[in-house]
Amino acid sequence: MRVAERIELDANTDRQLRILSKRRRVQARVQQRARLILLAAEGWQNKDIAVQVELDRRQVALWRRRFIEGGIKALLQDASRPGRRPSVTPEVEARIVNATLREKPLAATHWSTRTLAAQLGLSATTIRRVWARNGLKPHLHETFKLSRDPRFVDKLHDIVGLYLNPPEHALVFSCDEKSQIQALDRTQPGLPMKKGRAGTITHDYKRNGTTTLFAALNVLDGTVISMCQPQHRHEQWLMFLRLIERKTPKRLTVHLIADNYATHKHPQVQLWLAQHPRFIMHFTPTSASWLNMVERFFRDLSENRIKRDSFASVADLQRAIAEYIEHHNSHPKPFVWTASANDILAKVTRAKAAMQRKQ
Repeated sequence: MRVAERIELDANTDRQLRILSKRRRVQARVQQRARLILLAAEGWQNKDIAVQVELDRRQVALWRRRFIEGGIKALLQDASRPGRRPSVTPEVEARIVNATLREKPLAATHWSTRTLAAQLGLSATTIRRVWARNGLKPHLHETFKLSRDPRFVDKLHDIVGLYLNPPEHALVFSCDEKSQIQALDRTQPGLPMKKGRAGTITHDYKRNGTTTLFAALNVLDGTVISMCQPQHRHEQWLMFLRLIERKTPKRLTVHLIADNYATHKHPQVQLWLAQHPRFIMHFTPTSASWLNMVERFFRDLSENRIKRDSFASVADLQRAIAEYIEHHNSHPKPFVWTASANDILAKVTRAKAAMQRKQ
């Protein structure tokens, strides 16, 4: 019969073990091991200790031996475990990442987990895990366009300066047209949202005409001056300028931020502006509509009011737009521009450098 090696404790060790066995903030498994050693020091057999501390007898023998070899310190930490060897070695992971970034499948523009797995002789699950660890998402892409305007820097500083440091005794409006807004009438009524199911709308629709929204967003207080017209030629732009003139105090200078659309630079528009010197135009660089703050308002209008609704006529659509803008103006909240011109230029410089490296 095997007899466990006897454990003898000095006064200091006995005191430390009793503290570990009772202190509340000590991990439960450490308390359990401390009680185990105290019972062993009292002469208990392993089978009896196992019943008392609710462990297997082999575990009692294991911790008894570890205490003899390493003292109290051995009770405070678990032994290291080798664990399962990783199924994907660094070499295999590098091969997956390299193929994802630098190769393309036959007759396709990007890899899927299954196509790349078949190409490399691995499982789709392995590909998916490697992509997740490395932040790779071949199924997604983003759009961009770098402006080639020769006066990009000057226009950028001009417009961002108006956003961040608007002039005194003046109004700043971000202006644009949202053209060809369609009055779409769904072919069947949609189902409302309920618990466990999203709201539904039919994928097909009937077109009932279009309208163009002219909008001027006051960058200081967030209010919007607007009108809807069937077209967006220079005649309608002039009508909108006259509307802004009527809606704004005559003593204030009006700075208008707009894109380079030809309608905004028509000779008759230029003549009207010359006759109204308090109106000052600021044009965004080409291919830089993101500088025009009113585009954010257009996005919210589309997402919150137009996209999911159904309109039997253009008049219904125009009423919906007018109601949305009226509600917006009753509790206006300005959009806050935070990016400085230097920050934007640094980002554009990095994008151009990346394009040149790719070429």
